[in-house]
Amino acid sequence: MAQYFEVHPINPQPRLLKHAAAIIDSGGIAAIPTDSSYALVCHLDDKSAVDQLRRIRGVDEKHHLTLLCRDLSELSSYARVDNRQYRLLKSATPGPYTFILEATKEVPRRVSHPSRRTIGLRVPDNRVTQELLEMLGQPLLGTTLIPPGASEPLNDPNDILEHFDRHVQAILDAGPCPAEPTTVVDLSRGEPELVRRGRGDPALLGLE
Repeated sequence: MAQYFEVHPINPQPRLLKHAAAIIDSGGIAAIPTDSSYALVCHLDDKSAVDQLRRIRGVDEKHHLTLLCRDLSELSSYARVDNRQYRLLKSATPGPYTFILEATKEVPRRVSHPSRRTIGLRVPDNRVTQELLEMLGQPLLGTTLIPPGASEPLNDPNDILEHFDRHVQAILDAGPCPAEPTTVVDLSRGEPELVRRGRGDPALLGLE
């Protein structure tokens, strides 16, 4: 059964975040709030946790998982970013955008796209997520919390508990999130390409 933590959305309790971080460090899957929707996350370097994350979400290795980073400096350690890409990233982070970029050697090959060697990266604008990332000291690997067969993410922590109590090890309840996934932009093919229109305004990146 999942451990359920009610955290304050603006001033999350460090004691509760510490418990959640310990669960993730020990190989657990957690449901956490972000600035777009709730997400399923796990430790980047834990193969069994990553495999379990994909099973829960119902996706295969060709589905881009996303690294949730604290800031652009951390993001650039895990993705190859040129000056033009960096300017685009800076204009939209932190915020509800996911960028597909070429992964560096810091990213285990098993979590990047099998043929393209790309990975999704984002810097979420959410206090709970940011403080959890700070406590962990490294990015989290995540995916939007959409149940298998569904098209919309779950937004109510009670619904998440009902659906995933036996599948995840921790749920951080910070109240409802915006019930809309991130805007996804592919920067790995040269010109920016809008892959999915979500909460982030594509016009901010010069995309329509």
